[in-house]
Amino acid sequence: MTSLPPLRGICNHLIETTHMDQFTRNYSIALGIIVIFALALWVKSSWQPQVWEINAMLESDKQLANYPYQFKLRSLENGVAVLSTPRSPAFPAMSFLEIIHPQLADKAQDDPAMIAAQQELIDHQKRAMGLMLAQPGVTKVDWELDVRWLADHGIHTPNNP
Repeated sequence: MTSLPPLRGICNHLIETTHMDQFTRNYSIALGIIVIFALALWVKSSWQPQVWEINAMLESDKQLANYPYQFKLRSLENGVAVLSTPRSPAFPAMSFLEIIHPQLADKAQDDPAMIAAQQELIDHQKRAMGLMLAQPGVTKVDWELDVRWLADHGIHTPNNP
């Protein structure tokens, strides 16, 4: 009978170990399911081959490709294309133009060089908009300030502190 207590201890240890292994296994399975679900949501939200194709088309357009700023499609949902833009009411065109054309710094808004640069921006923005509206299913174009591009060029906007 002296060998019984050690056997009981071994059995208790096995039961506790099995219980712990089962908990660890169940925890790992639950954690794995959560990670897979989160990864699937991320892939679904970022998987936009149509957006990639349209951006490739914008990049390959000869008129747009020669401009210092590359307009990009941010999203396409329910017929509304959201294009990036370097200007908005929060960030006027003159400030952007001084970045891509440093010779315009300190020029007045009515200076002929500034007017020409503004017209060039307008023409390129209209070109990007026209290409978007020519895409099947696109009925409207909205614009979104490209705060990342501005930040890359040392400009901080209210949307990008």
